[in-house]
Amino acid sequence: MGTSTAYGGPGGGTPLIPSWLGAGGGDSPSPSPDRDVPGGDGPAPPPGPPRRPPLPAPADPGRFTGARTSFTRFANSGGSDRVNLGRAVSRYVSTASGGARQAAQRMGASRGAGTRLLSFLSDAQARGVREALKTLNLESLAGLPIDQVFVGLAEHICPGAGTVDEGIAREAFIETIIELTTVGITDLDALTPDQMQTVFELYATHAIEARLCNDIGTKAITVPADARAALQVQKQLHDFIRNGVSDALSEARAATPNLTQDRIQSFVDTVYERSFAILQALGDAEADQ
Repeated sequence: MGTSTAYGGPGGGTPLIPSWLGAGGGDSPSPSPDRDVPGGDGPAPPPGPPRRPPLPAPADPGRFTGARTSFTRFANSGGSDRVNLGRAVSRYVSTASGGARQAAQRMGASRGAGTRLLSFLSDAQARGVREALKTLNLESLAGLPIDQVFVGLAEHICPGAGTVDEGIAREAFIETIIELTTVGITDLDALTPDQMQTVFELYATHAIEARLCNDIGTKAITVPADARAALQVQKQLHDFIRNGVSDALSEARAATPNLTQDRIQSFVDTVYERSFAILQALGDAEADQ
């Protein structure tokens, strides 16, 4: 959808959460072979192999099947089959991802980018755009149109694009920049709290949409040949996801009305997890109609 990353979708047997996601430091230190064993008569035995975290168990190889089948039917309907849209999203969260929490954990790079985006916007509101940019050594961007400022922020918001996860984060940020003017956000210096919420809402929506399409929508789905039908498919999916993100963001703002810098990371994590939970519930409601 949009400028979706060219990726064939994950294999069914890959772990739900990669072993490296959120991993800690390096290997445990081993005793030096040059030191004597305390209280012993000779040198210490050679070190054994380093202890490594166990590999995660492979996930069910068929976990994407139901979501892909439903999404294919939705796409082939030209966007009119809301029942299968609901089933696709619900099955993606519950079965393919293993629930809302694990679905959110798989958004590692996008959660990080969302945190940096919201942190910058919060700083810009508190101290002014120029001072917020100066902190990042990007003061030369001050005074430029908002889209140019955001393009200049891209390397800070979503550094790297070597993995699919990082590519999704960057794609979502680019799509957000494109959409800013269509929602009437043109002046970064006059950004209101509601507009700040809208910017983050757009970003999280594009990130979840890109993740879902990369997982179940690239390899298995034939997009309608008719261009208008294809646009309708994209619009229906985008609006469906944005409704879920908007509800999750409203809940999070009510729970955390004063969003300080030290709370932004947990705020973003909460929004992503609640978004997936709400999307599953909305999908179930559509499927039951």
